[in-house]
Amino acid sequence: MSETFREIWSQYMFTPEGGVFSAVFAVLSIIGMWVLFKKAHKAGWRSLVPILNVYTLVQIGDTTGLKALLFLVPVVNVVYYVLFNLRLARAFGKGLLFGVGLMIFPPFFMLLLGLGGARYKRR
Repeated sequence: MSETFREIWSQYMFTPEGGVFSAVFAVLSIIGMWVLFKKAHKAGWRSLVPILNVYTLVQIGDTTGLKALLFLVPVVNVVYYVLFNLRLARAFGKGLLFGVGLMIFPPFFMLLLGLGGARYKRR
């Protein structure tokens, strides 16, 4: 069963539709992080640099950017991902359900944070 899923997924990703989906997802991610960074008084260009964007997000949502290293530790990264998204939502005055939304579809919810009426609360 999982072999069938892998075949279907690999065939889909190398089609024009799969490439368009990936490109749209990447562009939404960059735009979402850019506006989120600007709202948190960070440079928007940091969303373009792969490791720096994660470091900056962790700086915004948590106490220190060094906690981004927790994403490199297996099993711990899953737990920290959940906690981090809840903290990021709380840093903008949002609740538990918004944090869950950040976990499920980050680009859309980062756009909501950045373009919506949420205000960044410094720690």
